[in-house]
Amino acid sequence: MQSQFKQHLADLVSPHDPILVAVSGGVDSVVLCELMHQSGQPFSMAHCNFHLRPGDCDRDQQFVLSLAQRYGVPLFVAQFDTQAHAKAQGQSVEEAARNLRYAFFQEVLDGRHQPLWQPQGQQGRRPLFVATAHHRDDATETFFINLLRGTGLAGLHGIQTVNGTVIRPLLAFGRDAIEAFARQNGLAHVEDCTNATLDYQRNRIRHQLMPLLRQLAPHIDATMQQNIRRLSEAEQVFDLAVSDLRQRLVQDRGEALFVDVAQLPRPQATLLFHLLKPYGFISAVVDELLATSHAVGTHYLSPTHRLVVDREGLLVSPLREQQPSVITLPVMKEGSPQQSVSLPAQARLRCETGLYRGQPVKLQKSEALFDLALLQQPLQIRPWKDGDRFRPYGMSGSQLVSDYFSTHHFSLLQKEQTLLLTDAAGTILWIIGHRAAHHATVTAATTHLLHLTLTSE
Repeated sequence: MQSQFKQHLADLVSPHDPILVAVSGGVDSVVLCELMHQSGQPFSMAHCNFHLRPGDCDRDQQFVLSLAQRYGVPLFVAQFDTQAHAKAQGQSVEEAARNLRYAFFQEVLDGRHQPLWQPQGQQGRRPLFVATAHHRDDATETFFINLLRGTGLAGLHGIQTVNGTVIRPLLAFGRDAIEAFARQNGLAHVEDCTNATLDYQRNRIRHQLMPLLRQLAPHIDATMQQNIRRLSEAEQVFDLAVSDLRQRLVQDRGEALFVDVAQLPRPQATLLFHLLKPYGFISAVVDELLATSHAVGTHYLSPTHRLVVDREGLLVSPLREQQPSVITLPVMKEGSPQQSVSLPAQARLRCETGLYRGQPVKLQKSEALFDLALLQQPLQIRPWKDGDRFRPYGMSGSQLVSDYFSTHHFSLLQKEQTLLLTDAAGTILWIIGHRAAHHATVTAATTHLLHLTLTSE
């Protein structure tokens, strides 16, 4: 086993990469430490005390400390009130323990956690990877847990050998081989009494389902290893197809991503779920989108993004911080210094005054000019609302702002993000970045200007 392990480890990391080994004190993690030691791989140890088993957890920590001292490697330890954390986060104890565990490992990799013990005078390199003692049987059990829970290909391929900075060099070995190695090498370990209880789903699969499957199919362990490998490869092929679909159907429109659902091939629910998954949307949202027709403007929220049903498809944009409903500009007078005001969406409005010399000025959509003397200040910036009406520059009559949006084919998100400039009386002066109104405009009698320019931060 040792030579096979060393070859397997060499496929994952370089011989000089320092590894942080997650050690519970159970037989799997003890064997992993011994294999690391025999292979000459530099390593340190990390242990989590979850305080879930009074007395036993402290015993396990003391055992792991003695193990680290025997190998002469640093030991990092974290103490958790797991029950309280699970309750506060609305998680199961198993989920809370897992999240706490991997967050702790990352702290050690980042250099944000000091060792509880290390050999005197030893200043080793910071570990680059975390090695956990998951093995082939764990991968099979995880397959069935995810299958019963309901999952896609990502859940069915079980535990991955490499996941970011986490490596699992024992996945090629079953529980029987690991326990045999422990006996052959006289390795002591601690027993977790909860491994025998049927209170946890993993233990019910381990102690009840797997023995039955081994009776029905004696080669189930090798068969499941092949199945998991094939599912992992199938997932890679599927991911390539989704990536190609994303390039064809998802367009960056500046203010949002546009998803062309009209061109979505079958199976629509599966493909749309994977297109929207990176933005935090769950399968229930996809099912509802496809089950019924939705009015334009229907929207859904994920923890990070907003999805809006538009005329032609779906618009997905990041959630923005709440912005003040009204922004008041500083009062500008003749000779006032230039001012700059921060706007939503990382934009700024630059305000400056100047003399008007009677020469025509060619403006961009991002600019507006006003007769300073005719303005009722202070000016304000606010979102548009239904019923807003303005007189576009160059027109004799007024127009609803909403009609202007429709005429110029504004998307729903463009409408939501568009701001209006008004004077102190509430008269609309400018649809910022789009169209100025016929109010306080520059004429032959103008002497001083207010020049506004929309810029990005």
